[in-house]
Amino acid sequence: MQAVDEKVIQWANHLIEAEKNRKGVEPLTALDPGITVAAAYQVQLVNIQRKMVAGQRIVGKKIGLTSLAMQKLLGVNEPDYGHLLDGMMVENGRKLPYEKVLQPKVEAEIAFVLKKDLTGPRVTELDVLQATDYIVPALEIVDSRIAGWNIKLQDTIADNASSGFFVLGEKQVAIDSLDLSRIGMVLYKNGDIMNTGVGAAALGNPATCVAWLANKLFEYGMALKAGEVILSGALSAAIDAEPGDYFQARFAHLGEVSVRFGA
Repeated sequence: MQAVDEKVIQWANHLIEAEKNRKGVEPLTALDPGITVAAAYQVQLVNIQRKMVAGQRIVGKKIGLTSLAMQKLLGVNEPDYGHLLDGMMVENGRKLPYEKVLQPKVEAEIAFVLKKDLTGPRVTELDVLQATDYIVPALEIVDSRIAGWNIKLQDTIADNASSGFFVLGEKQVAIDSLDLSRIGMVLYKNGDIMNTGVGAAALGNPATCVAWLANKLFEYGMALKAGEVILSGALSAAIDAEPGDYFQARFAHLGEVSVRFGA
């Protein structure tokens, strides 16, 4: 691991302890209001590298804050991103033990699986479409190590973009003939409709989000790699999850994806 500022290590420890103890902690922005976005991404990477040393591997990325409403709420004008690890994967339709989460919420998204690398800084939507092997329906279980989701931008970035777990559907769909912005979605909780969404909810087009990510990663010397899974951003509001809840999302053209939380 590269040498990093001692404050970054302290902030990373703060979040790791919350995860181990399953108890939310104070926001980093409350502990140090001067924390920068760049430092927050360093915190994220420190904890990702720690998990890799412990045996996990990176399988993709997630994009957060893709809706204008969420950006406005946090006072930003662009998304953020986090890393997906193999330990965050939940098989479609299976149960996620509730003791593995703190304060989970569920979002429905379109996931891209790449067949080619995407390297910024000038990646376009067309580049994304050409580099995509297929898309699948996905659920992201977002979570926060910050008590009460009392977060600012730096807090969620440091906390791996408030990542928890993710679920991918089995139906693999080529995007050649699809207008991603018009793909509709219905999210159910325990059989009741919670909300609906459409691809355009993610920056107008989910492929736009993936292009943004490739270009953003270039600023940090990284690229999207063939085989990676990219969660492109929520198509509607996140819904709170409690023990025993069953979530299912149905997408036009893409099929279904579901998860149940253990009691």
